[in-house]
Amino acid sequence: MKVRWDIIKYFFYQNRYLIVIVLSVINIGFVGESNLRKRFEYGLRTSELQEQIDKYKARNEHDSKYLRDLKRDPKTIERIARERYFMKTDDEDIFVLSDDESEMEQSAAISGQVSNPF
Repeated sequence: MKVRWDIIKYFFYQNRYLIVIVLSVINIGFVGESNLRKRFEYGLRTSELQEQIDKYKARNEHDSKYLRDLKRDPKTIERIARERYFMKTDDEDIFVLSDDESEMEQSAAISGQVSNPF
């Protein structure tokens, strides 16, 4: 038994640096808080967040340009008022055309009316 124990001690003594390196790599790579799997997940999350940042920067630039146009040009304000809020001048008439036939058919079916296609 003593001979066996001496062989094990001799093996650990001869390979102590290799054993420490292997245990350190295992700890850093797989067991510790910043292991390889978490680093990979953090990398993916970082790229997703960077894409969101780029998207919001582009949106911010577009909205800033839009706001600058609103502040500088009165024709832009008039155009937006006409398009979004259906405002008009005194000598104009506005016709709102819609192709929402499915909504009309659904409301007719709910109310019990049958729409005649002819």
